[in-house]
Amino acid sequence: MRGRFRVPENFSVARARVAQRKIAAKVLEEDAIKWPLRYVAGVDVAYRGNVAFAAAVVVETGSLKLVDSAVVRKEVSFPYVPTLLAFREVYPAWAALKALSVGYELLLVDGNGRLHPFKAGFACHLGVIVDKPTIGVAKKLLCGRVGSWRGNTAPVYVNGEILGLAVLTRKGSKPIYVSIGHKVSLRTAARLVISLVKRGAKLPEPLRLAHKLATAEARRFGDVA
Repeated sequence: MRGRFRVPENFSVARARVAQRKIAAKVLEEDAIKWPLRYVAGVDVAYRGNVAFAAAVVVETGSLKLVDSAVVRKEVSFPYVPTLLAFREVYPAWAALKALSVGYELLLVDGNGRLHPFKAGFACHLGVIVDKPTIGVAKKLLCGRVGSWRGNTAPVYVNGEILGLAVLTRKGSKPIYVSIGHKVSLRTAARLVISLVKRGAKLPEPLRLAHKLATAEARRFGDVA
């Protein structure tokens, strides 16, 4: 046992930290997006016990209509451990993206990117693996503090450095937290996320649909984790 979490005996947290540093070093924080954007993918993972249900969707940017989707089931052995989420979710998420038949120019991930104690959240891992512009969108603040609001956004500081933006997408709701995954700047990431939110919704449409699909599939097999 390490703290409250059971980590597989063949897994080394020390090696995981080395891997995170390598991932962090590969992340590009500049816009490398092919304009104009036509298709945007979103990916989310739900669980029942040790089974992951990863859903990937593709939406058209103008209409925000669903054009493709895929769901995969994968057994997982690694538990949820804060700051090590990527080691649990990357493979199922990657498999769901591989199952798509429509290509995409941008990927949204339900999780943090640079907004992470080691600057290597789930969105960074997955973005580097698929080598596409990737944005992390988290529902809760993992680390850091939110600075002063300017309009509907506020910087999130970690050790004095801005690693993300808190974004208000719906009146009366808590913010979502946007950060760089790969091949995108933070300013562009926030602008794109806001543009992909339907009126009255909180999450950008690719993630709203992916979350809906993943949880629906998991509920077919029992309670969702």
